Amino acid sequence: MALTELAVKQASPKEKDYKMTDEKGMFLLIKKNGSKYWRLKYRNPHTKKEKVLALGVYPTVGLKQARLKRADAKELLSKGIDPGDHKKSTKSSQGDAAANSFGVITEEWFVKQQMSWAPATIKKHRALLNNDLIPYLESRPISELETWELLGVLNRIIDRGAIDSAHKCRQILNQICRYAKQTGRSKHNPASDLTGALPERKTTHRAAITDPSGFGKLLVDIDAYKGTHIIRTMLALAPLVFQRPGELASMEWSEIDFDGGCWNIPVAKKKERNKREGDHTVPLSKQAQELLSDIRPLTGHHQYVFPNQRDYKKHANTESINKALREMGYNTKEVHCFHGFRASARTMLDEQLGLRVEWIEHQLAHTVKDPLGRAYNRTKHLPQRIDMMQRWSDYLDNLKRQVLAGNVITASFVNEA
Repeated sequence: MALTELAVKQASPKEKDYKMTDEKGMFLLIKKNGSKYWRLKYRNPHTKKEKVLALGVYPTVGLKQARLKRADAKELLSKGIDPGDHKKSTKSSQGDAAANSFGVITEEWFVKQQMSWAPATIKKHRALLNNDLIPYLESRPISELETWELLGVLNRIIDRGAIDSAHKCRQILNQICRYAKQTGRSKHNPASDLTGALPERKTTHRAAITDPSGFGKLLVDIDAYKGTHIIRTMLALAPLVFQRPGELASMEWSEIDFDGGCWNIPVAKKKERNKREGDHTVPLSKQAQELLSDIRPLTGHHQYVFPNQRDYKKHANTESINKALREMGYNTKEVHCFHGFRASARTMLDEQLGLRVEWIEHQLAHTVKDPLGRAYNRTKHLPQRIDMMQRWSDYLDNLKRQVLAGNVITASFVNEA
């Protein structure tokens, strides 16, 4: 049965390599690492020995292109020419230019890199490649690319106002060209001279309240929020644990250790660049445990602590918190957003409680290195971080009391010991 574009696109890797058959000897080989290769099975017209011809890598070579290549190979066979031998001689005469084209090198690089990327990163990089780079550079021998040529491609992106995308594409080009140089396909990296050639992108920080009086008022407003119990609890827990929105929204009951007083975030949920450091332990203060115990009768029989209200098999949407903040009167672009709880904690734990920066950075799940440049283990300073998280929750309770009393003291909580 002939393949379809949709079937090829949706083909996913399995534990072992496998084939999807098209027609007239052509098939798609899906490797266990996710890469897809077009192949043609045929017999040498003279020896009758069965051989396999490579037709390209998907998606650089689509289904229609692969079939055209199959037709070309069949035509050679009808003339008594072995398409595999013909391909080798053509490559030799062309100096392997096609094999070392930007498109081929890019796919090779992409297959190797995607094994360490998060699904969202794979999707973003593939979109940038397919929409902004491959259409203009695919057939160019990578060893012949010049800096001005790459800049022309990036300027097309700049012209439509997508400055951030242009910078991301510059980074991708640099990685691809550097890979070509490292693997002997090019003697220089033309993308390395693109630094400073693009307009600067505007640095935007996520909105966050970092002054005690404003944050205390936010906490009081959270306590008074009239939304659903699930969203209200997630909103109240956010400042106590200050983890990434996606990690909090997808919190599972199996990750909560009430006896140990901690939340263990599995490595699979962590931001890609922090995965090498393993699971992340978040000590839970008494206040945080009380919130979880309170909602447990409602959602404890489900997988997620904060299930989606339309489908309890899914977790809540992070945008629900931003929506709740907007309903409370907080502009999430200019005043405070869900992610802003991290910046609030980072600033006030340092400036108001005077706690050690490495403890705070550990708790934010940021990479922290020792004097020799090695990443600290996630369990390092755990006793101190347990104490820090309880002091933080107590400090937030005190902020609320002071707001309600109309008197916020901003700098009397530093531990001078």
